[in-house]
Amino acid sequence: MAKNAFVTLATSDEYGIGALVLAQSIRNVGTNADIVILISNGVSPKLADSLNSIFTKVIKINELNSGNTEILNLINRPELGVTISKIHCWKLTEYEKCVFLDADCLVIKPIDELFEKMELSAVCDLGWPDCFNSGVFVFKPNHQTFNELLDLLKTENSFDGGDQGLLNQYFSDWFDSDIAKRLSFIYNMHSTASYTYLPAFKKFGERVKVIHFLGAIKPWHYSYNKENGEITSTYMATHHMPHVRLWWNIFAHQIKDNLPNDLSGIAGQLKNLEMNLEENYNRKKQWESGNIDYLGVDCFENIQKN
Repeated sequence: MAKNAFVTLATSDEYGIGALVLAQSIRNVGTNADIVILISNGVSPKLADSLNSIFTKVIKINELNSGNTEILNLINRPELGVTISKIHCWKLTEYEKCVFLDADCLVIKPIDELFEKMELSAVCDLGWPDCFNSGVFVFKPNHQTFNELLDLLKTENSFDGGDQGLLNQYFSDWFDSDIAKRLSFIYNMHSTASYTYLPAFKKFGERVKVIHFLGAIKPWHYSYNKENGEITSTYMATHHMPHVRLWWNIFAHQIKDNLPNDLSGIAGQLKNLEMNLEENYNRKKQWESGNIDYLGVDCFENIQKN
């Protein structure tokens, strides 16, 4: 057994697809470490079987949720409460050192050197650089750390409603304790950075090792033309499109054919490359906000058909 592991989390089939692409991207660049995924009951048994084909270990966990809807609504991301579940990663004590990566990350160069870093090493968050972004971080599994994080969740909750707030509360000395814990941006480059600071992206972009598709829009929300491989979007350009194409190339050529044929929802549409996902995403947001088209696409007759 390897002494180190890359770890990710999926709480739905949608993020399970993202995790498959992430794991394949790690294997493509090469690693000596295990690749482990934590999954909740939100991942269907059918997709869980597919995860077993790429991940060294697939570990079922009890889903945790901050329940802090008031704060999550401030950032219009009510779904982020379940990201608290990632603290289960500290229970992987069969490993000496691990690197956690969110399922919406993509690895494009080897990163095994991260296992030489100390806990908790991470990249500054662009929104508030005194905090770290929890999309990629180095940690040392320890049951005591897990228990203390769980106690902190119960007593103080998370200041942002998700895992990032909780982890920054627990590792509150991250910014001041040791500058070596601050990782280079190349290990967690937000895919929006090419738009927000284009000159830096042009100068340093070739050094990037991990791309992080932050925000509500993910690569699987774009439209893919299975005839010519082109990626299109009616969204405002939020991600660097070559990075989205990288994600889709891995999915279309290395993941899709190994998925079961009878997946439902977005995962099923991805399998069949029937990409009306932008329409579906917008419809989902309308439902969440209470704007339901009872006389049109959301009428009872259409719901029965689906």
